[in-house]
This record gives sequence, structure tokens and C-alpha cells, in this order.
Amino acid sequence: MTASSIGPISCVTIAAPELQHMIDSYRLFLGYQLVDHGRLSSEQASLWALPRLTGRRYALMLPEGDGQTFLRFVESKPAPDYVPFKHMGWNAAEIMVQDTDQAAARLSGSPFRIIGPPANLSISDKIRAAQALGPSNEALYLTSFSEKLPQFDTPDAKHFIDRVFIMILGSASVQAVNAFYKTHFGVADAPVVPCVISVLSKAHGIPPDTRHDLAALPLQGQSYIEVDRMPEGTHERTARDGELPPAIAMVSFSVKNLPSSIDWIAPPRALPQAPYHGRKAGLCRGVAGELIELIEIGG
Repeated sequence: MTASSIGPISCVTIAAPELQHMIDSYRLFLGYQLVDHGRLSSEQASLWALPRLTGRRYALMLPEGDGQTFLRFVESKPAPDYVPFKHMGWNAAEIMVQDTDQAAARLSGSPFRIIGPPANLSISDKIRAAQALGPSNEALYLTSFSEKLPQFDTPDAKHFIDRVFIMILGSASVQAVNAFYKTHFGVADAPVVPCVISVLSKAHGIPPDTRHDLAALPLQGQSYIEVDRMPEGTHERTARDGELPPAIAMVSFSVKNLPSSIDWIAPPRALPQAPYHGRKAGLCRGVAGELIELIEIGG
């Protein structure tokens, strides 16, 4: 199998009912710095086939102002029925941190609510994570590694709270998601492993030690998509008419070339601002209903 053509994660877009509150919260408690802000152009809104978003305010932030994996907050009205971990699609962003326990402690008394206290993962006592909900109901995992593991090519945490390196995707079928990313981007088959996911079980009112099928799809640039098989009764992700999906609305990935096999939501186009920097981008939808923005980097 040749190397996949997708990755790293370029940008995680979060629908923000209160933009300034998001900026302040991520700066004060996660150490992210504002690197760009403005209003969405009609070209940007057209790329997403959401013309009502023209003129909405947005902000781009980076860990300590550094790196190439952005968080993008876009003003958008929330869907009233959204409940974290009870819908298909992008469920959480996993952030590499230097110390999970200290990172979780820093969130005490903040707009971020810990929903999963620091604990070692069921698959390895070398990986420790905590889970939190942010001001816009976006779920974040704060993860640290006590040592490098040969089966995972993971980045080092240069900053105390660093970049997103895994996106958590909820789907009815782990295999169907893997097949989609393999067909369009050459992503390798990933083994399915039953794992305890306490925040998922809690959201669905099932025993906390329930094991859920999980697969970590390896991408370029020390990035992954973790696919979780969602329990029965999980809802489709819906959005208000003309608005972004709630919480984590879309994820942008670098690709060598925009694939011809994709059904685009709107015609791809080049945009000048970050995270595009004049490169061509397109938006499509995955098999779990997730919005995937692809930014062409060539090569």
C-alpha cells in the first residue's frame, strides 16, 4: 500500500455562537493565540454552499501562535437539539499536551467543563487523556504520552497545550469509514479494537466499562482519524438552515491533489487567506455525514 495522500490536519472549524468568548477562553486557558480574524467573504461562503454566512466573523488561532494546525471559530447559530456524543460526525478534537493532569487542572473554574477526568487509556497505560467540553459544546481530548509507542507516529508536544493530532469521528460503521478514506485517499486498513470510551458510554446511558469498536486511521503528518462505532439510537448531525453544523462543524486536511472521485458540495476554488494561502480547496461529505475540507498542497 502506498502512503496516503491526505494529511496532516490543517484546520478544525467550530461553530461559535459567541466568537469573542471563544477567543478569550482558548487564549486564557489553552494558551492559543489569535493569528487572523475578519469576516467571511462571499467566495468562502460559496465554497461551503452556505451563502448566509457571508460577512460572519471568524477567528483563527494556533497553539502559542505557532504551527500549521489551526482552530477556526466561525459565527453560526447552534442547532438546538445537539447533544455531544449523541450524533454522527465529528465528535471531538484530540490535542497533544505535555501533561494531561496539569492541563485538566488548568481548566478548573474555566468555560471548559471536564467530562472525563484524567485516566490511562484501556489500550495502553502509556497514554493518558482527559475530556472536556468547550464554550460552544465542542469536545476536546487532552492527551499525553509517557513514552513513544512504535505503533503510533505521534507528534511531540512543543507547547504545554499543543496541536490537534487526532479527530474523533462517530459512525455507524468503522469499516465503511475506513473504506471511504482508503478509496479516495489511499488510507491504509486500520485494525478495529474494542475500547472503553467513557464519555461516549455516559452520553448514551450505558455501562461505563462498555467497549466500543474503534480504529485509528493513519494520515500524513503525524495525524489520525479515530473512528468510533456509535451506539444504537445515535442521531444524524443536523444544522439550522443555512448554518454550519453545531460544535465541530468541519475538518480541513492537506491533500497532494484534489481527488477527481469526490462529489463536491460546491466547485473547488483558490482562496487567499489562511489556512488556504492561495491554494485550491474543496468541500465534500463523508459516509458518517462529516464535512471534509480538502486543501491542495501539490507534490
